Amino acid sequence: MASHYQKPHAIMIPYPYQGHITPFVYLAIKLASHGFTITFVNTHYIHSKISNSQTQQNYQHNKDDLFAKARENGLDIRYATVNDGFPLGFDRSLNHDQFVEGLLHVFSAHFDEVVGNLVKSDPPVTCLIADTFYVWPLMIAEKYNLVYVSFWTEPALVLTLYYHMELLKKNGHFACQDNRKDSIDYIPGVEAIEPRDLMSYLQATDIWTVVHRVIYKAFTDIKKADMIICNTVQELEFDTLSALNKKQPTYAIGPIFPSGLTKAPFSISLWSESDCSQWLNNKPNTSVLYVSFGSYAHTSKEDILEIAHGLQLSGVNFIWVLRPDIVSSDETDFLPVGFEESIKDRGLIVPWCRQIEVISHPAIGGFLTHCGWNSTLESIWCGIPLICFPLLTDQFTNRKLVVNDWKIGINLCDNARVTHEEVAEKVSNFMCGDTTQELRKAMKEVRKTLENALGQDGSSQKNFQQFMEDIKVNIRKRAGLSNGHVSPLHQNGNGLAH
Repeated sequence: MASHYQKPHAIMIPYPYQGHITPFVYLAIKLASHGFTITFVNTHYIHSKISNSQTQQNYQHNKDDLFAKARENGLDIRYATVNDGFPLGFDRSLNHDQFVEGLLHVFSAHFDEVVGNLVKSDPPVTCLIADTFYVWPLMIAEKYNLVYVSFWTEPALVLTLYYHMELLKKNGHFACQDNRKDSIDYIPGVEAIEPRDLMSYLQATDIWTVVHRVIYKAFTDIKKADMIICNTVQELEFDTLSALNKKQPTYAIGPIFPSGLTKAPFSISLWSESDCSQWLNNKPNTSVLYVSFGSYAHTSKEDILEIAHGLQLSGVNFIWVLRPDIVSSDETDFLPVGFEESIKDRGLIVPWCRQIEVISHPAIGGFLTHCGWNSTLESIWCGIPLICFPLLTDQFTNRKLVVNDWKIGINLCDNARVTHEEVAEKVSNFMCGDTTQELRKAMKEVRKTLENALGQDGSSQKNFQQFMEDIKVNIRKRAGLSNGHVSPLHQNGNGLAH
């Protein structure tokens, strides 16, 4: 029996969006390469999206099992799928609120059934690593006597703001008739933050949307997790992480990348990826602006038109990743008439691409981004300065870190509305002016911080080791094997390296 506890078996389930799936997959591989058994669970819908995109790109090897290759390399990663409560053909983007209602009320019953079957496996399941945004992990973990790890895929600053929603409410900065507009200086571990830099859901006037209800429940749940892991770096958010650690064990183990980042072991994209390398090979070093607003956020047709005109006027080379549903699933004709013809020699428009391969190409000189957290970390790793155009959720808060705190990017627009004149001026100055040198210098420093954190004696590496140790201790405690001999360090947990 003891041998079972030497090999922990974790069920991992990401939130069903690309930005959450990516770090979950890489964490699964990392844990499995350190001796864990992993059962990775995707929804049927996400599985079919990945399978379809792989079929289109001839990734036949992994079509039915993302981790087939990993197992061939000796890693014990199993793969399972679960029904999210909706038919495959249901448009989850167009019917977003209905879909999230399903995640809130129905999905747990489907997942419970999957876990009920998996707990009989060998070695037995001992741990649940679930995305923080799910509302049921505590209930499932308690039912099956599993160690509950909440995996937060965004920066610690965003985590702590949600964690302290009650303080924001009490002080009148959130959920009030007329929210205060002055600086917020009372959140533990956060020096000060302006209301405009809060996540969009904490700036909203309607605070009972389905997403708000998910957030309220998820952030009640997380406070009872055995441990929290964060896809961030201790040195970049030291005070915030220290304050969180006083509440419960929190481990900064990011950035969670595959080894040899620029060549991922397999595709986990929900869309077929265009190969941009030939086009980039014909462009001078640092001459191309990469433009992408991520896998999930939507924007207005007006904004797309202004950005398109601005890119046209700027005279800069660019690759623009433009998802067909960037405006909405039922409006796919949103570019200015004749735009593609007018920019054909210096602009490339693709529906999706292998972002890491693009931004690590020497031709790329900047990234116009929505400030998704994965995009931010990948840009830092590749040393690419950012032009920030946040659209929703954590992106406004990530923008604050990028522009105000780390000084590795600029804002695309300084006013409420984006205009083509401002886009043209900002893009042109950013790609050809002096400011970029300052940004690159700052970027080198931040990049070094990431690199050091992942090094052998780095904070993320030490925290990851400590996290694995503490999981094992928690598993033994759950199984009643600890006999009270748990060190104070393990009892308290400690996400800060010693």
